[in-house]
Amino acid sequence: MVYMTVRKYEEKDLTAMIQIWNEVVEDGIAFPQEELLTPKSGKAFFAGQTLSCVAEEDGKIYGLYILHPNNVGRCGHICNASYAVASYARGKHIGEQLVKDCLIQAKKCGYGILQFNAVVESNIHARHLYERLGFVQLGTIPKGFRMKDGHFENICPYYHEL
Repeated sequence: MVYMTVRKYEEKDLTAMIQIWNEVVEDGIAFPQEELLTPKSGKAFFAGQTLSCVAEEDGKIYGLYILHPNNVGRCGHICNASYAVASYARGKHIGEQLVKDCLIQAKKCGYGILQFNAVVESNIHARHLYERLGFVQLGTIPKGFRMKDGHFENICPYYHEL
């Protein structure tokens, strides 16, 4: 395991963050977004989250997460997060460090539950990580995610009490 510093992002991190985020979007197998971030839209996107953090070592960004409300009002205590790790850094447990930090930060931000709405069923590495960290699968939504090649896969919502 490579231990990274996980910290709140700074403006100097935006180019790397946008590149990593867009790589996951372009893969088309995990994030629901289809539009790529531009420097302008990326700056607004990451600034608009409750929290955006990066995994960094020696000034290089290897991954990131965003944390934001999952809903409003009576469900405003539930948050949602997304994680992205650069393809060249996958398999080094950086995602695990991001999720663990996110659980801590979400609680500090006043949330009571972290919920993932759309974990693609075939994303077994993420699912195993979430389950190892205490997330509970709520069920399965058949054909809830359209893959980049156009076929549909099931999604598995997860939650973790904070």
